[in-house]
Amino acid sequence: MYEGGELLLEQAIPSHLLLPEIGLREIIAMGTEQIRHLCQPLMDAHQVFAEMEAAIAEQRPCSVVRLGDGELLTLAQGGVYDDATIQREGGFLPYAGVHPPDTGARDHLADAVRQAHIVGVPQSRRKHFQPLLHPVLRSHRLAPASLRMTSSAVNYSLHQAGLLNRLLADKRLLVIGNAAPALAHVFGQHGFHVTGMISPVRGVDDVERVMNEVRGFDFNLAIVSAGIAAVILCVRIAHELGKTALDFGHMADGIIRGKYTL
Repeated sequence: MYEGGELLLEQAIPSHLLLPEIGLREIIAMGTEQIRHLCQPLMDAHQVFAEMEAAIAEQRPCSVVRLGDGELLTLAQGGVYDDATIQREGGFLPYAGVHPPDTGARDHLADAVRQAHIVGVPQSRRKHFQPLLHPVLRSHRLAPASLRMTSSAVNYSLHQAGLLNRLLADKRLLVIGNAAPALAHVFGQHGFHVTGMISPVRGVDDVERVMNEVRGFDFNLAIVSAGIAAVILCVRIAHELGKTALDFGHMADGIIRGKYTL
């Protein structure tokens, strides 16, 4: 904590000056005000909800995807990190649906981010989250200003803002992912109309098979919890079928386990 905070402040203050009783948190708050003009605005949960509701009502495509460490490490292959670094830092990637090195998955994912209507980005400054975001975007020539961004925790924010139930209500839901059977059951218990379910999803290599199944269902909102493949699936569902799709992530597990109630 000292080396990551107080030491940096100590080194920044001229040696002939003594800083009075002002804490590091206060210093950071003061500094943040000075750089506010450099910050990029993010859509909040209410704006994302309104966008999705309008798209469903108007029967136009809308994909809401989210980038976490798995997606960013996948995108970082060959451009930001070499193969050895990806293997060392991304040991969890096979669980998330990518077996590196896989430049095909990287490129499909980059294309999906480029086409997504709303992209959730991490606000956490932990390693491989926000610090990796801009180098990755730059490596794929994706200008942040070209993306409509929200928080990557928007799936949770929708619930916290009391908007998730409203989003699910009166929709024809297609539930996709390994947790789909249990999640569809909970949705049904709460009176939501599930018209289809696809499970399992075996990573990015399974996207084509899943899309073939998706085409057989009547739905207007897809809820997708499928790791890294969810980003690609949501975008393809929107662009190829003109539907609305939400990258739901581990919110599905939270609902199934009763951590989040509907």
